[in-house]
Amino acid sequence: MMNLSSLLEEAVEGQPDHPALRMDDLVLTYAQFREAVGRMSTLLASLGVEPGDRVGLMLPNVPAFPIAFYGALAAGAVVVPMNPLLKEREVSYYLGDSGASAVIAWHAMAGEAAKGAADVGAQMITAETPGLEGLLAGFAVAPEVSGRGEDDDAVILYTSGTTGRPKGAQLTHAGLVRNAEASRNLFGVRPSDVIMGCLPLFHVFGLTCGLNVSVATAATLTLLPRFDPAKALDIMQRDQVTLFEGVPTMYAAMLHLPEADPAQAATLRLCASGGAALPVEILRAFESKFGCIILEGYGLSETSPVASFNHPDKVRKPGSIGTPIEGVQMRLIDDDWNTVPAGEIGEIAIRGHNVMKGYWNKPEATAEAIRDGWFRTGDMARVDEDGYYFIVDRKKDLIIRGGYNVYPREIEEVLHEHPAVAEVAVIGIPHPDLGEEVGAAVALKPGASATPDELRAFARERVAAYKYPRQVWLVDALPKGPTGKILRREVHPPEEAS
Repeated sequence: MMNLSSLLEEAVEGQPDHPALRMDDLVLTYAQFREAVGRMSTLLASLGVEPGDRVGLMLPNVPAFPIAFYGALAAGAVVVPMNPLLKEREVSYYLGDSGASAVIAWHAMAGEAAKGAADVGAQMITAETPGLEGLLAGFAVAPEVSGRGEDDDAVILYTSGTTGRPKGAQLTHAGLVRNAEASRNLFGVRPSDVIMGCLPLFHVFGLTCGLNVSVATAATLTLLPRFDPAKALDIMQRDQVTLFEGVPTMYAAMLHLPEADPAQAATLRLCASGGAALPVEILRAFESKFGCIILEGYGLSETSPVASFNHPDKVRKPGSIGTPIEGVQMRLIDDDWNTVPAGEIGEIAIRGHNVMKGYWNKPEATAEAIRDGWFRTGDMARVDEDGYYFIVDRKKDLIIRGGYNVYPREIEEVLHEHPAVAEVAVIGIPHPDLGEEVGAAVALKPGASATPDELRAFARERVAAYKYPRQVWLVDALPKGPTGKILRREVHPPEEAS
């Protein structure tokens, strides 16, 4: 039976003394990890948590997260991962909407969590230490894990909700196990591998490709609670990290770090990038500096997440999200679910073991998103003659300037080629005649200089006249979500943008 808990049981059987989790000096073997999980399962049962109940997790990337995650699963609960930085109003929405009976929150964020839990009558459990030693001390190890079925929910993951309130994607045990195994096979992960855990575990990329892949392989996951490029490189060197998984802003931060030494990343075998488009310039420069391969891929909360990737044993195409992984199909559709003619841009639709069961308690939204097993993503792409997909943009990010479609991604790629540019976000700005004008917010590399006029001219030389940003403004940094993904919707032009 495909149950996420069984991944840990198998790892303990095969590699009990192998390091499972590491955070600086704290190291837990698989046997110690499983013991803590068994105690957490008993703790939750003592609070009345039963199979099928939902349990919220508001924990940073410390060993407490994997312990609480697998402990809740062992008790038969459905995990609701949440950003530990959420405020009371958001906490009460997540817990209330999912009907969670309890929430486990990190002590530093316990105030907001407790208020949100009180609003909806959920029990509050405070995690005081990274390894949860004090919390679990008085509890016996549960002898066995709950036998939840493969089609039962394992995780309800709230999507970022660019429109309206976040919706809970129901991910099953079978879907998450198969996505972890497919990702493990894709990256060729072995027990000897050390995976860098700096992607938030409350986000599906870090949860599946970091934690679950690590457990499915009995590999080691080394955790970094808050991403910092210098610290990340130190950990790579110290723990001899072989697999780094990150979002584009992480690669850019390490690449642009003045004191970064390529020797620190000497043990890196493979890097994976997802969450947003990786600018080709960043990919090439990072590979050149650190002597490693970056595979770019694609997925969403609703697809567990991995749907497509550039494969290590096939041609890599920079700028492409690759081809579907094993067991997954993709096609491009129009608004009426028809497959678009070859060569045309369409919306990505995905079918396979990785697609969610549906949106929690939202049958209308589920019916709108899934038809005949196909999930429509809201991402616009084209596919080449070799079957490689290239994201053009989020459907809702499309800028329509004077009747012409402008895809922000294309303009961002161009501006990234300017030697002074570190980060860029291109947005549509309301315009009385054209409908929308193209604007660009740019953050420069440390010590670099460039004027808005210079950047505008740089883009104008490289793209069609209707596409280049008429308004360019400089910012210290761009707004980012919990995974480090740039949030275009929170980028706004200054009153006097030039």
